[in-house]
Amino acid sequence: MENRRPLILISNDDSVDAKGIYTLADCCPEDADIIIVAPDTQQSGKSSALTVGAPLRITAHPDHGNARVFSVSGTPVDCVKLALHAIVPRKPDLILAGINHGSNSGCNVIYSGTMGAVIEGCNEGIVSCGFSILQHSPDPDFSMCAPYVRSMIARLLAEGLPEGVCLNVNMPARVAPQGVRVCRAARGYWTEEYRKYTDPSGNPFFWLTGRFVNLEREAVDTDEYWLDNKYIAVVPVMVDYTAHGSIDALAERFNTAAE
Repeated sequence: MENRRPLILISNDDSVDAKGIYTLADCCPEDADIIIVAPDTQQSGKSSALTVGAPLRITAHPDHGNARVFSVSGTPVDCVKLALHAIVPRKPDLILAGINHGSNSGCNVIYSGTMGAVIEGCNEGIVSCGFSILQHSPDPDFSMCAPYVRSMIARLLAEGLPEGVCLNVNMPARVAPQGVRVCRAARGYWTEEYRKYTDPSGNPFFWLTGRFVNLEREAVDTDEYWLDNKYIAVVPVMVDYTAHGSIDALAERFNTAAE
């Protein structure tokens, strides 16, 4: 890194009003320039969605310590894209997302707006990492995890990540972590249940509920296992979705040439 202050861009999917994003900013080094760009409303579950065919607006907010704060009328990916285009003075050294209020372990990485922002940063060639705590409360206790977040941010700035790889970090709630484990995401799915209600006009509507089903409860190398054992789980995530191990077998099945 050149002899200058590191620039850190922070976003989330819980909105600019969420406690977690300011906790994350507080965990950054004091010698860093920090810019927060977060959605102006709750954007959980938006994955890598972006706004098409509608205007995006940037609103400046009071600084948080040494962090400049902005909100965007869009998704987490909109926040990262627009920040890189119109807000940050240069390419950030690090993009962080979170601290998310709720788990992003297992298959949640597919749906997570937090990880959508992280994957977007990684796709731009920027070292990127998302943090989540296993508590959906608007006022989680981040104090026991904060030292680990602080340490990981320092190491990311100093050492970076392999090209095309970002991190999905999930942290237990209400306990002192027993340590950190780099591991894989557990295979599982959401039951995708919808509760039916009736509005005052007598019209039906549905509300998403459900629970995560872990298909590998006996596996001892997954994020779900380590989180259950009060460890912080770190899952490396690749931007490249290609199933490289299947190319040869599928090529034998489908490859043809025009006659």
